[in-house]
Amino acid sequence: MAERHFTRTAIALHWVTALIIAGAFPVGLLMGDMPISPLRIKVFVWHKWAGITVLLLSSLRLMWRATHAAPDAPAGMAVWQHRVSQVVQWLTYGLLFIVPLTGWMYSSAAGYGVIYLNLVKLPDLVSRNKELADQLKALHETLNWVLFSLVALHVAAALKHHFIDKDTVLLRMLRSSPKEQ
Repeated sequence: MAERHFTRTAIALHWVTALIIAGAFPVGLLMGDMPISPLRIKVFVWHKWAGITVLLLSSLRLMWRATHAAPDAPAGMAVWQHRVSQVVQWLTYGLLFIVPLTGWMYSSAAGYGVIYLNLVKLPDLVSRNKELADQLKALHETLNWVLFSLVALHVAAALKHHFIDKDTVLLRMLRSSPKEQ
């Protein structure tokens, strides 16, 4: 029986989300140190858009995943590796929701609303409150580092599977099954 891969939709959602996070994370690190200027405001707005887009894409990913099973672990993969993989995967999914939500809440508490793509004014999730804003900012930053660490672990594991174990774990997320092409 042919080995199953992820669907084209799952692969596209994975990589688009990854690219947005890869852009938003370093921007988030740099934007706080920018001098107050129109450019800084634009960068903050772009960062918010990226976060809301990740939240939307993650919702789509979770709905897709609920109706399309992931491929089985490769034959011969140790049970502990498979369990660790599942834990990292679900923690990452959780953070793909929690990180944007804490950013949105921080923005609300700081008194800066989110107008997604300059088209849709999103509701404030919390009332304006400087003390809460400071706490949410710290939480948002900490959770971003946790997400960064999980993504680094995920990438390292995928590369280990590809170059050391020489199995198909990485390839399953690079191309869909031949029957889906």
